[in-house]
Amino acid sequence: MNKATYTVEVPPDRVKLVEELSSRAPLKLMIVGDTDSGKTTLATFLANELISLGHSVAIVDADVGQKGILPPATISLAFPEEPFESFAELTGVAHYFIGTVSPSQFAGEMAVGVKRLTDMALREADVVIIDTTGFVSGIGAEMKRLKAELVRPDVMVLLERRNELGGLAKSLSKYGEVIRLGVSELARVHSREERREVRFSKWRAYFKGASPIEVNLGEIQVTGTSLFSGRPLTVEEKALLEELFKWVILAGWKGNRYTVVKADVEAVPHHYSRALQAVDFDRLSNLLVGFIDGDGLCPSLGVLKWVNFTAGTAQVLTPLDSLNGIEELRFGRMRVLETGEELGLLRREEL
Repeated sequence: MNKATYTVEVPPDRVKLVEELSSRAPLKLMIVGDTDSGKTTLATFLANELISLGHSVAIVDADVGQKGILPPATISLAFPEEPFESFAELTGVAHYFIGTVSPSQFAGEMAVGVKRLTDMALREADVVIIDTTGFVSGIGAEMKRLKAELVRPDVMVLLERRNELGGLAKSLSKYGEVIRLGVSELARVHSREERREVRFSKWRAYFKGASPIEVNLGEIQVTGTSLFSGRPLTVEEKALLEELFKWVILAGWKGNRYTVVKADVEAVPHHYSRALQAVDFDRLSNLLVGFIDGDGLCPSLGVLKWVNFTAGTAQVLTPLDSLNGIEELRFGRMRVLETGEELGLLRREEL
C-alpha cells in the first residue's frame, strides 16, 4: 500500500519545474510541505521525468513516518535507473537509523542522516531529490532549517495551500533558492488510520521472513541508550534500591547517576530524583533497534525480543543474515511487532 504513485496529471508549474531543474543539473533539491501536500508525488514525478531526460537521479527518502523505501524509521538512499511507479519499487542502498516514526526529539539525527546520504548520492547522481516529513511548524520547522543549513540544497520546493509557509520560506532562503508552489487540487488528504495502515503494511513487508538472532552484548556495543553505561551495581546497592522501591532489579549501573532495569513487586507510586533512572523491563520488549556498521549506517532493523542481562546476550528478530561488519546495536524509541502493529512511542529520555 502506497500513498504516492507516478502520475503525469500535474499542474503546469510542475512541468516548468522539470525544465528548470534539468537545465541546472547537477543539483540538490529538497521538497518541503505539510502532511498530504503531495511531496512524495512531486518527488516521484520529478525523478521519472528527469530520468527520461537522461539524468542520473538519487532519492533520499527522509519521511520516516510514511516511508516509501523500506524500512520505516530510517532515512534511505536509492538510485532509480529507470522510470518507476512508486518509491516502494526502489531498493535502498544505504540507510541511516532514526529509530522512530515520530522524530520530533531527533532533529539532530534527522539532519545528519540527510546530510550523510546526500553526500553519498552526489558521488553517483547529478540530481539528488530529498523527500522530507510533514512536520513544518515548531520543532519541525527547525528540523528543516538544520537540514538546509547542513545540505545547502540548490533548490527547495515548498508546497503550501494558503501561503502558510512564508515564515519557513524566509528561514530557508538563507541556504538556497526557495520555490513556493501550491498544493495540487488532486492531492488527497489521508486519515490518521489510513497513514497508520500504510506503516503497518511496511512493517509487515520488511519483517516478513525475519528470524531470531542472538547478539553477544560483550562483542557489539549497545548505543542510543544510557543503559549499560557505568560500573555494575554492587550487591549492596542493588539490595538497597530493591528494598526502598519494592522492585526486582534485573540489571543496574552507576555512572553520573544510578540506572536500573526493574520490574515492580508492588504497584505503588514512586518519587525519586534525577540521580536515579528506572526503566521498566517490559519497555524493552519489542523495542525497535538498528544494527549499525562501521560507517555508522544501518544495514538492518530488528525487534528486541529478550535481554539476558546475566549472560550478556540479546535475542533480536531481524531479516539480517549475519552480524559480520556490525559494530553497534542501537536502541530506537518505539515498540513494534513484526506483524506490523505499533505498540507505542517512547520519549527519548526513557532509555
